[in-house]
Amino acid sequence: MKLWRGPLRAVLALVLLLPPLLPPASAVEPISLGLAIAGAAASALTGFISYPRLYCYFRECCLQKHDQRVAAALQENLDKKLFGQHLVSKVIVKAVKGFLNNTNAKKPLALSLHGWTGTGKNFVSKIVAESIYKRGLQSKYVHQFVATLHFPHAHSINLYKDQLQSWIRGNVSICPRSLFIFDEMDKMHAGLIDSIKPFLDYYELLDGVSYRQAIFIFLSNAGAEKITEVALDFWRNGRTREDIQLSDIQNALSMSVFNNKNSGFWHSTLIDKNLIDYFVPFLPLEYKHVKMCIRVEIKSRGYAVDEDILTRIADEMTYFPREEGIYSDKGCKTVDAKLDYYYDF
Repeated sequence: MKLWRGPLRAVLALVLLLPPLLPPASAVEPISLGLAIAGAAASALTGFISYPRLYCYFRECCLQKHDQRVAAALQENLDKKLFGQHLVSKVIVKAVKGFLNNTNAKKPLALSLHGWTGTGKNFVSKIVAESIYKRGLQSKYVHQFVATLHFPHAHSINLYKDQLQSWIRGNVSICPRSLFIFDEMDKMHAGLIDSIKPFLDYYELLDGVSYRQAIFIFLSNAGAEKITEVALDFWRNGRTREDIQLSDIQNALSMSVFNNKNSGFWHSTLIDKNLIDYFVPFLPLEYKHVKMCIRVEIKSRGYAVDEDILTRIADEMTYFPREEGIYSDKGCKTVDAKLDYYYDF
């Protein structure tokens, strides 16, 4: 509220000074006096309202939050709401913070999130959006594409390419810090995503537009098998999941996705030309992580945690591999529905 003090004091001073400067009250119509005061106030406030930070207080602006605030909000939300994903928390915070602090980025930030359903990919993209823009996924500067919804027909792929390029070009022209989220990359028609390759490349300008401040996030189930393979190998060798480093999995993950014929990244130039900055692995969630999800969801609904119900819900989940039963096959995705059954909300 400190921002208000100087301008408001100026307006107040003008209002207080007006009566002595005006003719006697009898010579001034009441409506004229009111208009004079209002006019003086409006005149004093005009420059104030045009001040960018104040304008953005009332209206959503491109890159609404300062970079330091983005990183702090991102770290806090991931720490409180994301479970069992130490690699994700570390990579996402460092990547986003470093990119936003870089005043001379050579290319847009491109993050590809991979893992089984329910491990937190959509949740993390939501947190990133909320950290940058107050309205999060509802922001006019955040754009979501769902493969099966927006690009359903293989025979229309050329049309989709043109539409996608036009959409990205138009929105980055309006807001250089636009955020684009591509969901269900594993269901996208191969070759379609390559149409955005120029926007992710190291160009200073394309037709007068710079894309270097934009952020692209891709979500996919492709590569989940490779991630599980690494996690299981660590577990069977008596090592914890926290021992897994990004270097243990990132190269194998990128190759797995690149060679997956059922992935929108199959033989993609985005991977071949090293335009994806980070392949972020979401590890399969264990029983203890499922219980964490349930606990947080119960509290978020304003109910006291019933440990018996919490355990029953976690026990009802199915786990794999069949022999060891370590990982939840749906992650935390069905927690909401199960809570609705047990609690009379």
